[in-house]
Amino acid sequence: MIGTTPGGRDQDSVRLATCGRDDAAEFQRLFITTFTASEGEAEGRLIGALVGDLINGTDSQDRHCFMATQDDRIVGGIVVSRLRFESGTDAFLMAPVAVLPDVQRRGIGQRLIRFGLEALARQGVELVLTYGDPRFYSQVGFQPTTTAVIPSPLPLQRPEGWLAQSLTGQALQPIQGPSCCVAALRKPELW
Repeated sequence: MIGTTPGGRDQDSVRLATCGRDDAAEFQRLFITTFTASEGEAEGRLIGALVGDLINGTDSQDRHCFMATQDDRIVGGIVVSRLRFESGTDAFLMAPVAVLPDVQRRGIGQRLIRFGLEALARQGVELVLTYGDPRFYSQVGFQPTTTAVIPSPLPLQRPEGWLAQSLTGQALQPIQGPSCCVAALRKPELW
């Protein structure tokens, strides 16, 4: 595992790492299991297929996968993929994010997100966006934004879930012009 770090909270022995090719099948199953448990079987299949498409169909320069492991199993995962703007802003979209139901509410998701954001910041990424629950993501530094300030690649079903975080230490700035996500995410049903 590249970039591992020992866990700490509750002595839970969680390790954070970059996901490798050998981990891809288990990583995808994590998302299927998590989303099936929380949103139903159809959503589990949809998100599992998305993760498979992101891993197998997106250039590694445009996609990163980070995972949390415990007791030799993947218990959490995030995928970030490039989001292009006409302005040239170096941005990524963090979606999807999953933590297995039996280990939720232990801070694993927050630690994993921070780990991924730190890795992106070291690579010079300026901005990360996500589309999800503002209450959860605000705990790891994301702020609500609008598509008028930072354009989304597709129309949003829940505009209140459009969130951004600057990785430069600077305040969020409006971005002019459209955005474009990787091909795996260009499906209206995901937005």
